[in-house]
Amino acid sequence: MHTLQRSTFLILAGLTALPVGGAFAADEQEPTLKSVTVTATRREESLQKVPVAVSVLDGEQLERDNRNGVASIAQQVPSLNFRTGASNKDTSLFVRGVGTISTSPGVEPTVATVIDGVVYARPGQATLDLLDLERIEVLRGPQGTLFGKNASAGVLNITSKAPTAETHGYVDQSFYSGNESRTRFGIGGSLVPDVLKGSISTLFGSYDGNVDNKHNGQEVNGYNHKGIRGKLEFTPNDDVKLTLIADYMQSHDDAPNGVVSKSLTPAFANALSPVRASSDNRDINTDTRTHVEDTNKGLSAQLDWNLGDYTLTSITAWRGWDNNQYQDGDRLGTITAAFPGTADKGELEFNQYSQELRLASPKGEFLEYVGGLFYMHGKDEETYQRTLTTTTRTDRGIADYSSTNDSYAVFGETTLNFTSRFRGIAGLRYTHDDLKYDHRRVSTSTTTVSGIQPATSSSGSVDEDGWSGRLGVQYDLTDSITSYLTHSRGYKGPAYNVFFNMQPRDTDALKPETSNTWEAGIKASAWNNRLTTNLAVFHSDYDNYQANFFDTVAGQVVTRLINAGSVSTEGVELDYALQATQQLKLSGALAYTRARIDEFACPPGAAASCNVNGKPLPFSPDWKSYVRADYTIPLDNGLDIELGTDYSWQSEVQYDISQNVDTKQGAYGIWNASVALADYSNGWRVAVLAKNLADKSYSPLLASGGNYIYRAVPRDDERYFGVQLRKDF
Repeated sequence: MHTLQRSTFLILAGLTALPVGGAFAADEQEPTLKSVTVTATRREESLQKVPVAVSVLDGEQLERDNRNGVASIAQQVPSLNFRTGASNKDTSLFVRGVGTISTSPGVEPTVATVIDGVVYARPGQATLDLLDLERIEVLRGPQGTLFGKNASAGVLNITSKAPTAETHGYVDQSFYSGNESRTRFGIGGSLVPDVLKGSISTLFGSYDGNVDNKHNGQEVNGYNHKGIRGKLEFTPNDDVKLTLIADYMQSHDDAPNGVVSKSLTPAFANALSPVRASSDNRDINTDTRTHVEDTNKGLSAQLDWNLGDYTLTSITAWRGWDNNQYQDGDRLGTITAAFPGTADKGELEFNQYSQELRLASPKGEFLEYVGGLFYMHGKDEETYQRTLTTTTRTDRGIADYSSTNDSYAVFGETTLNFTSRFRGIAGLRYTHDDLKYDHRRVSTSTTTVSGIQPATSSSGSVDEDGWSGRLGVQYDLTDSITSYLTHSRGYKGPAYNVFFNMQPRDTDALKPETSNTWEAGIKASAWNNRLTTNLAVFHSDYDNYQANFFDTVAGQVVTRLINAGSVSTEGVELDYALQATQQLKLSGALAYTRARIDEFACPPGAAASCNVNGKPLPFSPDWKSYVRADYTIPLDNGLDIELGTDYSWQSEVQYDISQNVDTKQGAYGIWNASVALADYSNGWRVAVLAKNLADKSYSPLLASGGNYIYRAVPRDDERYFGVQLRKDF
């Protein structure tokens, strides 16, 4: 009852923030907000009409803001959070406080990433540069009915730009302090009039970094990226469209394996010298260069075939991912009796194949539906090697492991148009998972040494059936205000904790994670579509929550993947946009998310405290907000001056599920601004950017290394500036 009363209060409070139709006098000569189309229901619909909580980010604006990957958009979407790592293999996404932290190939993410209709099986595949973006949709809450089993907390639905019939090209060059350079160029248009059109875009980006290695004087925490993306769109007649997409991205990143922010023992502080640990430290002292060599590539073919008023869609895709990472495990520059040296090397090869068939009924009928079949095969093969060097000897352990997943699903969602204003929603998905793994580790030592367990081998397989779905109603209060109430069930398949130091206790499969979510929302437009406000209130319960918990294995702190028990998350989200005048647009978002551990299932022999019931989930601040203002000044000679500024703020966040007092990041805000001069009639634009104007240092990750706490250093950990030059032709 307490939860119901709180949710009701949040709904009523949110209603007071919504515009009432006709509250403002409309001037037909004044501009309106650009209409936004999304594919959150697997067909194109207006953002203001779709009964799903969605945040939409414009691709062109992201490029102008130097937000080039999934990690950088978390500041703009309050319900979205991101866990960074020394390798993109170690990253995770969180929506409404829920995500999965694991490097195991035997577990799937809680937040799905879908790019041009293709589901990415591993989160590390999608955290690099994104090319030629049209938009990013962040679907909040369980989306398992239409998007699959690894969408139990949300979906990043990313769409790249389609080729245009008119020939168009561009060159975009950016320079930023810290010796960061980004070059993009592309061209597209008709190859055969009315039949074939295509586009190709490329990227070259490099950055020295903002962390200094005192051991050898090198700058690290930078990158070197290059990629290409091509699209062909074949339309032999009005009823058939075939889209072929190929992409390739090669990345070399040298983010350090943690920058020490706090020494917990005087001995480690002395060994770290000349680096001084502090909350804003950007120095390291390591003898091993931590870096990643990553290649992402893929092919997809999407066929859209109009069968009368129905549309049949087929998406066939392959994706390949190779990731080689080299890490300094001890984070020190010298080997001593107290602190031996540890160096890791991991090699990953992953291939996935997927096939989806969908049939969409015509719009405007009493019964509308989208239904289909889905299959995905994923094969992961990894080799991980750890070398331990002491003052007297060297030991080495090598583990070879693999995982194979086959997932089959049938799904459908219907909309029943009872009246022109009142609709019912019903959806269901059945999923069958087959998961298996093999693991073999050898060691030069027959006994446990620091960070290396003795030789072992194991294998296992599991299969599960899961159900997910959605029920709800939608009612249009007026022509410009719609409301909805839905109940969703989420499902995330079984998992294995497969990693280098895997032990016999890790051989049992984790149970599937399930969730139940209630969501109520109102989407409103007013003032002749110059003002939109979208409100969502939600409550979710998760059972058999799959999470990592800190433990000590062979003298080193590691994370164990477990069914951590039950958790819940509830809150309220508000997105708004206002075209205040011809020149001024205001926009923003606000989220209150109360994500908490209800009943924690403490694993046997846990090294960390299990007294965490009622505590916050990691990577989930209670409050998060984003505000933005854009102002255009037209000049008489056809030039435009464009002014922009944005500010993101979040409350305190805990990064460790065991509630370590040293892994809390306090509340902070980041302020950015830009000024540009543009002549769109002649196709050019010049802009100057200022990022983190208040020069606020913060940590997107804090974790324990045993004798110390380490942090991740973001690109905007200090104030920096840049200039962008773009020419269209």
